[in-house]
Amino acid sequence: MNFIWLFAFLVIAAFIPRYGFLALYKDWRSARAREQVEDALKHLLDYEQGGRHASPESLAGTLSLPRVQATRLVADMESQGLLETHGAQLHLTTQGTRWAIHIVRAHRLWERYLVDEARMPLSKIHDEAQKREHNFTEAQLNELDAALGHPTLDPHGDPIPSREGKMASVASQPLTAWQTEGPVRIVHIEDEPAIAYDQILAAGLRLGQVIRILERTPQRILLSDGETEYRLAPTVAANVSVAPLPESEIAKANAVTLAMLTQDQRGEIISLDDAVQGFTRRRFLDLGLTPGTTIYPELGNFFGDPRAYRVRGTLIALRKDQAAQIWVKPV
Repeated sequence: MNFIWLFAFLVIAAFIPRYGFLALYKDWRSARAREQVEDALKHLLDYEQGGRHASPESLAGTLSLPRVQATRLVADMESQGLLETHGAQLHLTTQGTRWAIHIVRAHRLWERYLVDEARMPLSKIHDEAQKREHNFTEAQLNELDAALGHPTLDPHGDPIPSREGKMASVASQPLTAWQTEGPVRIVHIEDEPAIAYDQILAAGLRLGQVIRILERTPQRILLSDGETEYRLAPTVAANVSVAPLPESEIAKANAVTLAMLTQDQRGEIISLDDAVQGFTRRRFLDLGLTPGTTIYPELGNFFGDPRAYRVRGTLIALRKDQAAQIWVKPV
């Protein structure tokens, strides 16, 4: 008798509308299929922005799908009007491009949030943003964008698409292709493959950092920011992109970070680091941390962090990692 009641309960639980096991399984399958389509759209957009065109083979490799399943996915997306096939090449339609840019925007805004507000380590934000980017409406994205202060770059230096779907281009060259002497600024750090990205982070390089190439051999590239030397294998250095400093920022090459000032040593703010974006940048500006302003450490902390600084007659507290994002010229 107990077995009959248990069987009856399982049957009822399986077929309850919306909340039964079967309904939940269908919802999961539908969400998984949507995520697969969105991942495929991002792959196609990435190829097209790089001047290439994706293929069923490249799609299968990126999404870790069997060739047969990738072919079926291409057919499904073509029937939805998201892509067109021209021989072995896959081309996004206008509708597919719009959807792909929406997903890219969601991913990069989430990465910005995870770094600036959740204080998540850079090495972990990509996978977390990958989970959160799906099933996010346009209205929700606009709210997140506004809450973050409308940032223009993600933590890797990639442009964040605007709400209108426009995406600015960032002029840069891989570190391995840069031949000119003089200081350059890191404007992009590629986060894939993860093993190369982890090595770059472990070395201590970061977005917005001003560096010089001291030595170049087939085995290594030696860099310096004036304080520390960094050694990278060429295959790893290829994932770091740089750009020349504009004339207005040449002075930054001889500047130090606010965190380097000694007690009561005055500094004139040159600029905020490029890594400071969105709400964090706005918060710094609201505190009066603008170029030309004099600032100095006034009170120490037994634990060393945070530290008190005097700026515009007001005492403010900044953590060491925050002070390291403010460039000053010692006075």
